[in-house]
Amino acid sequence: MKKLIAGLLLTVSTTLVAQDSLFNTGDNTAATKAPVKIFNSQKAINANTTEVVGKGKMEFKVMHNFGDIGGDFGGLKNFFGLDNATDIKIAFEIGLGKRLDVLFARAKGASQQQKLWEMGIKYQLLQQLENDPSHPVSVAFFANAVIAANKASASDNLDHSFRNISDRTSNTLQLIIAKKIGKVSLQLNPTVVTRGYVISYDQKSIFAAGAALKLPVMRNLNLVVDYFHSFRSQSSKDSFAVQATPLKFFDPLGIGFEIVTPGHVFHLNFTNTTETLENRYITRTVTSWGKGQFRWGFTITRQFSLWRPKDK
Repeated sequence: MKKLIAGLLLTVSTTLVAQDSLFNTGDNTAATKAPVKIFNSQKAINANTTEVVGKGKMEFKVMHNFGDIGGDFGGLKNFFGLDNATDIKIAFEIGLGKRLDVLFARAKGASQQQKLWEMGIKYQLLQQLENDPSHPVSVAFFANAVIAANKASASDNLDHSFRNISDRTSNTLQLIIAKKIGKVSLQLNPTVVTRGYVISYDQKSIFAAGAALKLPVMRNLNLVVDYFHSFRSQSSKDSFAVQATPLKFFDPLGIGFEIVTPGHVFHLNFTNTTETLENRYITRTVTSWGKGQFRWGFTITRQFSLWRPKDK
């Protein structure tokens, strides 16, 4: 399965790079056409977008997920989740090139893997251009490496039963394909998450299919939705269900409102994911919208200029 997924990603990436040859030849026709801004930030809610920061710029981002609005741990007694913070992420995304970003982040973590450090890259392979049928979509590739820095458990077969440094690591590989049709933005996020260590009845690599949507509500206000379906094996699901503390996995779903102001993008989100990193919410979303186990969250984005590109 992993070889098949890797082969598909490699094939698609190679094809897209070949199609992008206009950017690397003497034909400057494509370069003179205006690029289409499909999303307003590097994230929809949980999902990465095809947008990049731009050479010489830095995006500072704060993501905050609160506790459950309803269910056993929500309601008025916990002020509908606002008394609790399940996960907090602080990230810096820097544009090293016109289409290349590097990412550094720290996330609190929400379960047995915490104090998470993330390093990542995003490379924009293609960009949708206005009135140019040869560039109908934007395509980006995202990859990260995450390491959990919390104390290892002395017990075996727990999510944080780390025995060496490689047990603490996980990686995400993601192809992002987006298109703006009129005022509507659509996106697909095929994703693979691989972990250095998993408990005995879990699987190390999980493939997920993601999607995102942005709809304008009024000027500077958009509705944003994203969703992931993880293709976990049935044997893994069954094993988690019969443990002393049974777990059932749910698909991550986020719904939010995006407010765009000069220099800032503010997201007010509702999501059933407790954690903010792909490495965790794709593999460990065990809270359900149907049981009231969704939460308020917000994302604040601010962009800065670090240096003036010489080729601008």
